This record gives sequence, structure tokens and C-alpha cells, in this order.
Amino acid sequence: MIARVALGDRKAFSQLYDATSAKLFGVILRVLNNRASAEDVLQESYMKIWRHADRYTSNGLSPMTWLITIARNSAIDRLRATRDSTADVDDMADRLVSTGPTPEQSAIAAGEASRITACLDELDTDKAGAVRGAYLQGLTYAELAEIFSVPLNTMRTWLRRSLISLRECMER
Repeated sequence: MIARVALGDRKAFSQLYDATSAKLFGVILRVLNNRASAEDVLQESYMKIWRHADRYTSNGLSPMTWLITIARNSAIDRLRATRDSTADVDDMADRLVSTGPTPEQSAIAAGEASRITACLDELDTDKAGAVRGAYLQGLTYAELAEIFSVPLNTMRTWLRRSLISLRECMER
């Protein structure tokens, strides 16, 4: 079939594809671990096979070995290209991007923080403390119920109603 493909026989190429595509796809997928990339590389591999079928020489190796070599090398080339471009982008991003907030983000965050603090001050002392404990310190409902000496369901109600009050305050 490869010899007929070298002569430009499209039917032979179609038969070759049908007979070998599953095997070559498996080889490529094993190298890339990404189905979409593997499909792209499979197509590239068959384009190379179409263009270079005249280079195949029967030197004791099976035709399948030649096809697998083309597919595997194409997959490795894609893997290297992906790694190189990712490394270049990561290096550039590390050098160019500041890791902190922008001045605008800092100003907005400061304004929001002061609004939240003012809204928390409107709550009862115990309820504001429970909200701070739950959402700033990461305490569980059970821990808060024990700290404030209230039943667990009461603590849940405090937090739910406090959050509703905070939302209403923030919307003003």
C-alpha cells in the first residue's frame, strides 16, 4: 500500500489509513496524553506519510515500523514544541507580571474593607464576633456554638441572619 501511496493512489492511502490509524493514534496518545492534540498529530503524521511515501524502503523492517516511527516522532516534536512555548511564556510572565494587586485594586479593596467593617459594627457584639470567627478565622458552627454558649441551630440562625443584614448594609 505504501508503494501505491508513493505513486499518488488516493484509494491506497484511504486503505492504509483505515488499516493503521487506530494503532498510530494509540502510539501518539501514549506520548501526548491529550486526545485533541493526538488527533491533530495523527493528521499531521498521515500528511507526512502522503508526502514522503516514496522515501520508504523495505530494509527488513515492517512497513508498520516506519509508520509508527513517523507518528511517534511527530508526537515527540509536538510535545517538545508545547513544552518550549510554555516555558517561554512562563519565564516572560514571571519577569513582566507583578504579583501584587494594582493600585486600583488596592483602593477598591480598602474601600470595601472599610464598608464591611462599618456594617459589622452595626451587628450585635456576639453576632459580629460569630461572623468574624466563622468567615475570618475559619471556625466551625460547633466551635462557635461552644464559644458563645448557644445551641448549634441558634448559631446557624445567628450567622444566616447576620449575613442577610450584612448584605443589606452593603447594598445601601
